[in-house]
Amino acid sequence: MAWTLLCMAGIVEIAFAFGMKQSEGFTRLIPALFTVATGLASVILLSISLRTLPVGTAYAVWTGIGAAGTAILGIAVLGESAAPMRMFCIVLILAGVTGLKLVS
Repeated sequence: MAWTLLCMAGIVEIAFAFGMKQSEGFTRLIPALFTVATGLASVILLSISLRTLPVGTAYAVWTGIGAAGTAILGIAVLGESAAPMRMFCIVLILAGVTGLKLVS
């Protein structure tokens, strides 16, 4: 259950990052409120998962899901660069997240 909550926290972290982009520096009310709500939800889900998971592993997985997911969606939705080295680095992040899950 803790791993499921942690994965959910990472996914909500992606929504948080996109909310920040859409809020344009917290100058747009609805996207700013969405950003605050998703940020709080992500941290709450992370904190619940920390009841049973090691903090180092959980935090690394949470940030890895958020970073890789945001980069992938940025490429898919916002037309950001999909340069080969960038894609390779995203794969490295995902490999690290997977490795942490497997050795925990």
